[in-house]
Amino acid sequence: MKTRLIIYIAIFAVISFYSCEKIAFEKKTETDSLTTFNYLWNEVNTKYGFLEYKNIDWDSIYVVYRPMVGSDISDDSLFNIMGSMLNELKDGHVNLFSQFNISKYDITLLGPVNINDRVVKESYLKSDYQITGSFKHNFIHDGKIGYIRYSSFDNSMITDFELDYLVDKYAQTEGLIIDIRQNGGGYLSNVFKLLSIFTFENSKIYETQVKTAPGIDCFSLLEEVTINSEDRKKYSGKVAVLTDRGSYSASSFFSVCTYAYDNIILVGDTTGGGLGLPNGGQLPNGWTYRFSITRTIAVDGGNYENGVPPDFTVILDTDAAETGIDNVIEFAVDRLLE
Repeated sequence: MKTRLIIYIAIFAVISFYSCEKIAFEKKTETDSLTTFNYLWNEVNTKYGFLEYKNIDWDSIYVVYRPMVGSDISDDSLFNIMGSMLNELKDGHVNLFSQFNISKYDITLLGPVNINDRVVKESYLKSDYQITGSFKHNFIHDGKIGYIRYSSFDNSMITDFELDYLVDKYAQTEGLIIDIRQNGGGYLSNVFKLLSIFTFENSKIYETQVKTAPGIDCFSLLEEVTINSEDRKKYSGKVAVLTDRGSYSASSFFSVCTYAYDNIILVGDTTGGGLGLPNGGQLPNGWTYRFSITRTIAVDGGNYENGVPPDFTVILDTDAAETGIDNVIEFAVDRLLE
């Protein structure tokens, strides 16, 4: 329970950061540009969780960007330089915030889209699909399979009613598909909530640790994260989760958690990663920042920050899509009906 409480506190801090920073960091402090630059570089060097994992030579990054910062540099230019430096981390959880701009790494650059939304809507959801909270769903393959399209963990908080309704509706199916392709993430509490319909006992779903100092092994002790078996209705059949490179952050957490379940398979492309929880602070000039300070270790011992690999790699066949067929869904159906 202690571990789960710690994780939820961290999650709340992450979700609340952008709104809170307006309050906590309202006053702008006058300082020189080099002090601000050095402060940010050192914070990343000390606390970012993936420099060694990504083979990033942060010292060489300093050599490249430091000469660009002069004493008379404008705020616009300083922001662009520091934002570009942070983008060298290629991490969607890394941002620089100012009163006039926000820097970010575009996670759509990570890889190709592995879904055709029109095909999904016309051939699988069809016109009579239901909308339950953030879930769009319907029966497919003559009612043998339940198909659930979940496009964002961020739209709203999943309710008990929604989950009970889905479990009841698809209880007699031979398998269930949860499609999180191009789901860019959101509330991690929704990850735990959705997993709860598959859990019959308290189970370890991953471990986490915090970066504490520069160096490859400078992390806190591993803490187990468990999902509790809530007193709720369960889906006991086989499940396929569909992913692609646009499945980021909370979607990667959901995907990596499936490694702990014998009845859940991952189908599609490797996720976009984003398994580090971000935290941040204030720079000497009043701007704020955030970056990933934790790393996640799957139940198989792997660190999948660069993307959670599927059990079955299936890339969308664009020619088949032209005829209304999603071969990723069809592959998942075949596996579920085996």
